[in-house]
Amino acid sequence: MTPEQFIDAALWFPEATESEPFGPGALVYKVSGQKLFALLLGGSGDGPATVNLKCDPELALELRHQFPAVTPGYHMNKRHWNSVLLDGTVPDDEVLEMLRHSYVLVARSLRRADRDRVLAVLGEDAPELGTAPART
Repeated sequence: MTPEQFIDAALWFPEATESEPFGPGALVYKVSGQKLFALLLGGSGDGPATVNLKCDPELALELRHQFPAVTPGYHMNKRHWNSVLLDGTVPDDEVLEMLRHSYVLVARSLRRADRDRVLAVLGEDAPELGTAPART
């Protein structure tokens, strides 16, 4: 998955916002502008990009054992976050599932009105590569 494909997929989610609070080169994706569900680092000529995604602790361990490109979250709580190297070794559908899992975990921690709204809009859908709306 390319960084551009990841960006399109992250922005596909209801009320997903993108910002650069840490400066250029670190794209932050939040649910309803409130809570971080993904952090995209690098990928601009200095090697493959890495994305940090929230994850259930047990699943995080399973994913780390299954994929060498999945490691404990860089600069994050290592129990609840994974870093995924976007070098092509993790299948795109797996990265999309990890992204959806992260979004849902974070959305569930929003205040009730926001949580119910974004999860109702999301339903069971998931982004597909190449079908996300174009960035503006």
